[in-house]
Amino acid sequence: MATERRRATIYDVAQAAGVSKSLVSLVLRDSPSVSAPRRAAVLAAIRELDYRPSQAATALAGGTSQTVGVVIDDYTNVWFVELLRGLQEGLASAGLRIAVSDRTLNAHVESDPLDGFLSTRVEALVLATEPTPAMRFSSQIPVIVAGNRATQVSGADIASSDDRLGARQAIEHLISLGHRNIGHIGGGGGSSMLRLAGYQEAMKASGLEERIVSVSELTNEDTGYRCAQRLLGEAPDTTAILAGNDSMAMGAMAAAQAAGLSVPGDLSIIGYDNSPLSGTHLLHLTTVDSRNHDLGLHVAQQVLSRLADPGRDAQRVLLEPLLIERGTCAAPRRP
Repeated sequence: MATERRRATIYDVAQAAGVSKSLVSLVLRDSPSVSAPRRAAVLAAIRELDYRPSQAATALAGGTSQTVGVVIDDYTNVWFVELLRGLQEGLASAGLRIAVSDRTLNAHVESDPLDGFLSTRVEALVLATEPTPAMRFSSQIPVIVAGNRATQVSGADIASSDDRLGARQAIEHLISLGHRNIGHIGGGGGSSMLRLAGYQEAMKASGLEERIVSVSELTNEDTGYRCAQRLLGEAPDTTAILAGNDSMAMGAMAAAQAAGLSVPGDLSIIGYDNSPLSGTHLLHLTTVDSRNHDLGLHVAQQVLSRLADPGRDAQRVLLEPLLIERGTCAAPRRP
């Protein structure tokens, strides 16, 4: 009596083609990120083994969740909106979706903020937050770091905007308007440190005195309000402020109002990130566009490239920011 042939699995196809099961999954989803030779090898193995993926197997992407985990540090920070939109758009062609976890929100639940993603076997991890010692990475799961971070992740791809350049652009714009008493409010982390460095470089190049209020907490609207209050209290002759991000800029605008100052009549304010709120009629905020939507698209491409070729060298993408002039900057009334 003939023995019934065992049905081939995605693991069999991966072994026969000499690739990972994640790459086989990308071929099954007709992802454009797979090179022609690797695609041909996978298709040949599928024909040779007469592999017939079930709908369930396809949905599971060869044993994973067809999900890319994204770790952020603050849901209230509008920086993430455009980044996540670009990331989702870039992954859609490969049939991948994103799941988002707030590192600080879940800190009381998990000692390692990556545990939840690792247990659900995500295809890749995107860190849009500062890596911490508590994070334990798996060599089997690609890691892409979004944004400039003070802590490096070995072997990870990086996609970021040139924060140092963006801050210089902002300060040079204020100087061109006639401002000399320019302050900076910001936070900790890699991006904040680079924006601070850009501020310092531009101020030094023009022979101007620095006035900085920097904190290590989350850089949200409330933090911006308190930092701006402190800056204006310590240096009341300040005529312009570069905020670490748009959320902090909103807080600075509220602090100016509370101090009886008009924006931009008495105080010019520049934000950073060009978040969706910055362009509203109410705020009309001058800001530095860190091109977060483009950043998300680049992160998505890095995810797909890493899944298609897990052994390739780590890559870095650095985007050039743009100054967006709106209605919160003007020439200073006060000398």
